[in-house]
Amino acid sequence: MPFISANGHNLHYHERGDGPLAVLIHGYPLDHTMWLDQMAALSDMRRVVALDLRGCGKSAPVTGETVAMDDFAADVAELIGALGEDKADVVGLSMGGYVALALWDNHPGLVRTLVLANTRSGNDSEEAKAGRQAQAESVVAEGREALATKLQNALLAPDHELGVAARLRTMAEGTPAETYVSCLRGIAARPDRTGSLRGINVPTLVISSEADTLIPPAVSQEMATAIPDAGF
Repeated sequence: MPFISANGHNLHYHERGDGPLAVLIHGYPLDHTMWLDQMAALSDMRRVVALDLRGCGKSAPVTGETVAMDDFAADVAELIGALGEDKADVVGLSMGGYVALALWDNHPGLVRTLVLANTRSGNDSEEAKAGRQAQAESVVAEGREALATKLQNALLAPDHELGVAARLRTMAEGTPAETYVSCLRGIAARPDRTGSLRGINVPTLVISSEADTLIPPAVSQEMATAIPDAGF
């Protein structure tokens, strides 16, 4: 069970395979186990590492304070160096995409290629920020189980496979309430990085889903169009 110390935080990661390093960054409020299938599929061509962000999975806890996407990105940068690598293929889903974009802004030399899945480059509207605050208050007042049910309906397609739903609930119900609050505050405070997209000069793939109601495909298509030569 490998750990590294990054910026004063003890972070857990899971590793499979050999080859060039690929780092997978999970979404909110999940952990590295969301990537288990992808790790198995990619392990014959990459050294695949999925980390638990601060407060998630087996990593050291947080206390509810705001954790900025730039803080998470700094941890990923430390991880890449601690693994003895100078570049990585960086994959981020949802909140992990916010972290991947922050990593590009702050440490572009570490990014060999970029995958942005079901994420956006823009910041939150005032309405969205209010929704984050309401969700943070909900998890404190009602508990993780109630919110996990709402997230299952929001994050999975209507015809989702039972095992996928089971894994999502396990992750969502296992994430501490303090982590929910820290992540939601950090997501709400993230900057608009749309202006950075045209400066991305590494091979980039943007992924969307036709059933994604949180970040519709048209939003992802706009982001892909803004990134030079990106795939969609």
